[in-house]
Amino acid sequence: MAEAKKLVRPEAIPTRPGVYMFRDAQGRVIYVGKAKLLRNRLSNYFASDLHARTYAMVESAADLEWIVTDSEIEALHLELTLIKEHRPRYNVRYRDDKSYPYLAITLDEEFPRARVMRGPKRKGVKYYGPFAHAYAIRDTLDLLLRTFPMRTCSQGVFDRCHRRGRPCLLYHIQRCAGPCVGAVDAEEHRRIVMDLCEFLDGHSKPVLDRLDRAMTEAASRQEYEMAAKLRDEMENVNKAIARQEMVTGESGEFDVVGLAQDDIEAAFQVFFVRRGRVTGRKGFIVDKVEDLDTPRLLGGFLERLYADNDIPKQVLVPVEPENRDLLDRWLSESRNAKVRVRVPERGAKRALLETVNQNAQGAFEQHRLKRSNDFVARTRQLNELQSLLSMDDAPLRIECYDISNTGPAEAVGSMVVFEDGLSKRSDYRRFAIKWTTGPDDVSMMGEVIRRRFARFLQESQAPADTDDLKRRRFAYPPNLVVIDGGKGQLGRAVEVMEELGVERVSVIGLAKRMEEVYLPGNSEPLIIPRGSEALYLLQRVRDEAHRFANAYHALRRGKRMTQSALEGIRGLGPARRTKLLRQFGSVKRVREATLDDLRGVPGLPDAVARAVYSELHGQSGTSEVRSAS
Repeated sequence: MAEAKKLVRPEAIPTRPGVYMFRDAQGRVIYVGKAKLLRNRLSNYFASDLHARTYAMVESAADLEWIVTDSEIEALHLELTLIKEHRPRYNVRYRDDKSYPYLAITLDEEFPRARVMRGPKRKGVKYYGPFAHAYAIRDTLDLLLRTFPMRTCSQGVFDRCHRRGRPCLLYHIQRCAGPCVGAVDAEEHRRIVMDLCEFLDGHSKPVLDRLDRAMTEAASRQEYEMAAKLRDEMENVNKAIARQEMVTGESGEFDVVGLAQDDIEAAFQVFFVRRGRVTGRKGFIVDKVEDLDTPRLLGGFLERLYADNDIPKQVLVPVEPENRDLLDRWLSESRNAKVRVRVPERGAKRALLETVNQNAQGAFEQHRLKRSNDFVARTRQLNELQSLLSMDDAPLRIECYDISNTGPAEAVGSMVVFEDGLSKRSDYRRFAIKWTTGPDDVSMMGEVIRRRFARFLQESQAPADTDDLKRRRFAYPPNLVVIDGGKGQLGRAVEVMEELGVERVSVIGLAKRMEEVYLPGNSEPLIIPRGSEALYLLQRVRDEAHRFANAYHALRRGKRMTQSALEGIRGLGPARRTKLLRQFGSVKRVREATLDDLRGVPGLPDAVARAVYSELHGQSGTSEVRSAS
């Protein structure tokens, strides 16, 4: 890979593949793109007839950089990496229309377990799905556990049963093989797990053949109860198979992508087909921030989809995406096997594609109805708030600050961010109070505001080089600052911002008692009507700041309470503290343990066990320690 440069004139742009980035006046990346030939692609941005959304992006840009790569595929990889890192506001935004659950098998654990999981995928875990609903996973899993009785309990339940030497109810109703009490060893339990994985991968015939042979052999030995049990297991497996819809007679694996769109947004539906059956589906809503035709929109979606998902042998799409040959090469390289993106013309696959398109259209209609209601409400809230506070512009970025404490020891502050009336969690920040002594909320608020805006001034004046931007967390200023508190907290916040020289930022205080809004310089509060959309927005922002501050305070207080009793004991470092808590479950149980119990912890030396016992029982020396009789 070659160098990154700032744009001086169009003629200076190289005619090679690469990635380009537009930055705003604060140095934030607002758009990332790739190109086969950088000069040809970037010259389009200097045209006079730009689309309105492209024109808005160019107007917001203060700088342009590019990075030359050796190939188009390398440019594609780099573009995806930069978009994930910077989340530019003018790039097309892809978001799940809901958080889909997966059936996850935790193969990275000594005794793997089956569980429902959402969110980012974890290394060492095998995923099946996604499913439309979590109850669909649990119903299917309940059937399969009768044939594949693997562990499904949490780590806490597993450890508790192991300590007690008694299994839980699932073992007694034959939904678990009982690895917690040694009914099966780790090797035998993993064999059960791998049999389940093989079945979920679509290899159902070997499972059915094995059960059929075992049932026949049991019957021939006149073990009729065992034969009946195996017969029931076969029925459960067949029920689980029947729950997966058969869509094609072919045994290959492919994904089907459907699309519905308007000028502003688009909806994608993806059906995952394995061995002829639909094993899962997923929906996405796309904000079309940039001007894209359907082939470019579809090509970009496939890039984002397979940057984070398993790649099948074939991808069926409604139209041919832009740069299909590049996509084929990239997907094949990522999968280490040939992958094709194609448009089916006839047959079962064409019929399935039309069904997926209908699903996308239905999801899009539902989203448009919800979007119109939400968009109108948010616009009304922002415009009303602008009018009530006499602001020059609508408060498109609102920051709210709150303090949570039960004294100075674990006092914390929170900063939450709302942009365009929606929370922006990636910009949330939390502060552990460092300088303020005593339970003084006013001074603590001043400390938080000082630290936030001092960083803003420092970072806004720093050179906007790439390495520095990764550390620039506070360089973007708000239009409105909301202080959770009354006149005292507001006055201190305004005083600190004036000392720092922060300008063009409106500040208000929101008191909890009667929801009064305090403005700087006004002794009387502004009373906003109870039914006001603006008040509803302020309450949402304030409540989110309060929740975020309380969560951080509880986290710090919990760590302090959990660790303080065991910290500072000679010879008891973090690893041994973890062993103790894993063995006994809590500090209370450690305190209740006898010296012999402590000596029985693997890896805990006798001297350390004595020191722990002495410390937790208020004994000054090891000579006073006595073993339990």
